[in-house]
Amino acid sequence: MKTELEKVRPMEIEKRSFEIITQELGDTPLVPGTELIVKRCIHTSADFDYAQNLCFSENAIEKATQALKSGVCIVTDTQMARSGINKRALARYGAEVYCFMSDEDVAMTAKRDGTTRAAACMDKAAAMNKKLIFAIGNAPTALVRLYELIAEGRIDPALIIGVPVGFVNVVQSKELIMQSGKPYIVARGRKGGSNIAACICNALLYMIDDKRD
Repeated sequence: MKTELEKVRPMEIEKRSFEIITQELGDTPLVPGTELIVKRCIHTSADFDYAQNLCFSENAIEKATQALKSGVCIVTDTQMARSGINKRALARYGAEVYCFMSDEDVAMTAKRDGTTRAAACMDKAAAMNKKLIFAIGNAPTALVRLYELIAEGRIDPALIIGVPVGFVNVVQSKELIMQSGKPYIVARGRKGGSNIAACICNALLYMIDDKRD
């Protein structure tokens, strides 16, 4: 049996991919204003479950884009997510992205407190005393510590992207963030990952660029 390949020029592959995604979504209801983020998560993962499991707090997109335009920086829990975020787009607004996972002081804090490096990273971020966006794609302990720091009044995130992937405390940590009272974009359930965290950050940046055009 001969396999028929679709003829698509290299520069049109992404455009064609989004056409397919839109077609396959059909009349699936999406929250108005979130369509680009949902479609980019599907494009990144080829997983249409993101049309149902991505949850957005009220006005999360507007608050996030305003924060980014004002130069708010991003903190991630993996170097992979940090690498995947479009730093050139961030730099247009005088912002940058941080990941503290490899820092010696974070390793020392984690060992001293008997916690994970990801949780210790959240303490280091809180000590910056800056408005920040958090993009968490791997460690539920980072989300749990963020929730605690918010409750203690030690941090006030502009947005929490809560999309860690896995099985242990993943679902529960996401639910905590949805109860934190702070703006969030959360992938409810077990799915997510560093690539999804970076994808959402980039989608927000592209939304700003589209409006500038």
